[in-house]
Amino acid sequence: MSDELEIKELEEVVVRFSGDSGDGMQLAGNIFSTVSATVGNSISTFPDYPADIRAPQGSLTGVSGFQVHIGAGQVYTPGDKCDVLVAMNAAALKTQYRYAKPGAAIIIDTDSFGPKDLEKAAFKTADYLGEMGIDPDRVIACPISQMVKDCLADSGMDVKAMMKCRNMFALGLVCWLFDRDLEVAFNYLKEKFAKKAGVAEANIKVIKAGYDYGHNTHSSVANVYRIETKHKVPGRYMDITGNKATAYGFIAAAEKAELKLYLGSYPITPATDVLHELSKHKSLGVTTVQCEDEIAGCASALGASFAGALGVTSTSGPGICLKSEAMNLAVIMELPLVVLDVQRGGPATGLPTKSEQTDLLQCLFGRNGESPMPVIAATSPTDCFDAAYQASKMALEHMTPVILMTDAYIANGSSAFKLPNLADYPAINPPYVPEELKGQWAPYLRDEKTKVRYWAVPGREGFEHILGGLEKDNQTGAISTNPENHDLMTRLRKEKVDKIPVPDLEVLGDKDDADLLIVGFGGTFGHLHAAMDEMRAAGKKVAMAHFKFINPLPKNTAYVLMKYKKVVVAEQNMGQLASWLRMKVDGFVPYQFNQVKGQPFVVEELVNAFEDILKK
Repeated sequence: MSDELEIKELEEVVVRFSGDSGDGMQLAGNIFSTVSATVGNSISTFPDYPADIRAPQGSLTGVSGFQVHIGAGQVYTPGDKCDVLVAMNAAALKTQYRYAKPGAAIIIDTDSFGPKDLEKAAFKTADYLGEMGIDPDRVIACPISQMVKDCLADSGMDVKAMMKCRNMFALGLVCWLFDRDLEVAFNYLKEKFAKKAGVAEANIKVIKAGYDYGHNTHSSVANVYRIETKHKVPGRYMDITGNKATAYGFIAAAEKAELKLYLGSYPITPATDVLHELSKHKSLGVTTVQCEDEIAGCASALGASFAGALGVTSTSGPGICLKSEAMNLAVIMELPLVVLDVQRGGPATGLPTKSEQTDLLQCLFGRNGESPMPVIAATSPTDCFDAAYQASKMALEHMTPVILMTDAYIANGSSAFKLPNLADYPAINPPYVPEELKGQWAPYLRDEKTKVRYWAVPGREGFEHILGGLEKDNQTGAISTNPENHDLMTRLRKEKVDKIPVPDLEVLGDKDDADLLIVGFGGTFGHLHAAMDEMRAAGKKVAMAHFKFINPLPKNTAYVLMKYKKVVVAEQNMGQLASWLRMKVDGFVPYQFNQVKGQPFVVEELVNAFEDILKK
C-alpha cells in the first residue's frame, strides 16, 4: 500500500457484487466474506439468486447478486443498500442500482456495456450513466474483460475459460479498496480448485491484477478503507452459511448422543446444500441417501430412527406437503425424527430461490388428525447450528418428530462462526427402556413424569415389538379401535409435546418501559433487531421479543405479550405467527406488519411502519 495514500477507518460497509448468473458473483462474494470473517469482522451476507434456471446471458431476469455487510462491531443484516456496487454488465447496473446508496462507489466492466448489452438491458441511449442519473465521478469504469485476457494471455486458456475469471478481477479491486489481505483469498482458491491447479493459479493471478489496478491507478472514487474489529473474542472462526451450519449441528448432536446420523432427502432448492454437505462426512458416521422422492426421504429416515439412529429428512415447503403422511406416521409411532424445512417463496413452485416465512401454519397443522409436533425456527446462519442441535436433542429425548424451520435468506446467507466446543453443549439422553422392565415392557409404556414412551432399539432380546400407523392400545401395544383408548392416546401425545421444556422468551431493548414491543420469529431476527436499535438511538422506547421455540411456546409468552401497551408482529407472510399467538394467548390483539416479497425486510421500511404505530 502506498505510504502517501490515506487509509480511513470505517465502522461498517456494505458491498454488493452483481452480474450475469454465470459471472461468479456468489463465489466472489463468498471469498470477500471469508477474508473479512478471518480478520474478525462481523459479517452478514445475502445471496440473491435469479429464479430462472438459466436466463439468457445479459438479460434483466438473469442477474445474480451477492451482498455482504461487514462491521467493526456486531452487524445484524446484510444492509438495506450498498456503499459499493460491482456491476459486471449492463443488466446488472440496470437492476441493481436501486440497491446502491446515494454517493455509492460503482465498479463496472466497460467491455460489457456495448450496444447489444445495452439493448438487452433495455437502455434507450448509449449514455447509460446519464439515463440512470448516475454521476460519472462515482464510477470506477475499467475494461475488466480485456485486462483479464491480457493477464492470462500466456496461460494457454481459451477465451471462454479466461472470462470465467472476470469475477476475481472485481474481487481484487474490492480487496484493494478495503485493504484486505489477499493471502486468505489465495488459500480459499487453492482449496476450492485443489484438483485443478491451473484454474487456481489463473484466478489468483487475476485477483492480483485487480488489486494492482487499484493500487497503481488509485482509481477509487473514495479513499482506501479499513474496518478494524472492535471486540475480538479468541477462537477459531470461519464464514459459514446457514445450510452448512445446520449440517454441522446434526453431526454434533449425533456424536453427543453416540448415534449414527442418517439423512434421507430428495433434492430441492434451497435445502439441497444440507444433503451435499452431509454426504462429505461418512467418516463421522453419517449416512446420506438421495431418495427417489420426498415421501421416501422421510420414510427412510423414520426407518433409520426405528433402527436406533438419529433420523433426519430435509426439504422445503413443497416437500413438507409430500412428507406429511410419513411425518404423521412418526407422530403415532412416537419415534424421533427431525424434519428440516428451508422455506422458500410459494405457493407451488413460486419463487424457488427467494425467501419467505409462509410455511409456519403448515408446519403446525398441515397433517390429518390431531398431530402435535414441536416446531423450532432458527434465527440466523450461525444459529442454525444450535437450532439443529436443539431439534435433534428434543426429538431424541422426547420420542417425537420435530420440525426445524430455516429459510432461504439464512440458509444461503452467512456469518462469522466461532467454532464451538462440543463439551459445552448439553448432554443428549434418549429414553432407552430400562433393563429391569424386561418381561413387562410394552411399546407404549411411558415415563409418568414426561409422558415420553421408552425406546427399545431392535436387537435387544426381550424387547421385540411392532409399531405401525394404526392406533395402538395404551397398555398392550396391540391394534385398538376403542374410542376411549384413542381419546387417551391423542391426549397423551399432545401432553408429551406440551411438557417439553423450552427457554423463556427473552425481551431485548427497553424491556421495562417500552411503548412498543416488536415480535417476530426465525430469520427476521437481524432486521427487527436493527430496526429496534435505530429507533432506540432516536430516543424511542422500544423492546423486542423473538420466537425461536414456536411449539410448545415459552411458558412466559402470555406474560410478555400482554405486558406492553402496543405490540406489532412482523413476519414475511400474511400473519401466520400473529394467528398462532392469538390462538394461544387470550385477549392478544397485536398490530401486524406483513410482506411477502421474496426479499428480506428493509430496515428503513420497518422503522417507518413502527413509528407510525407509535403515533396511533
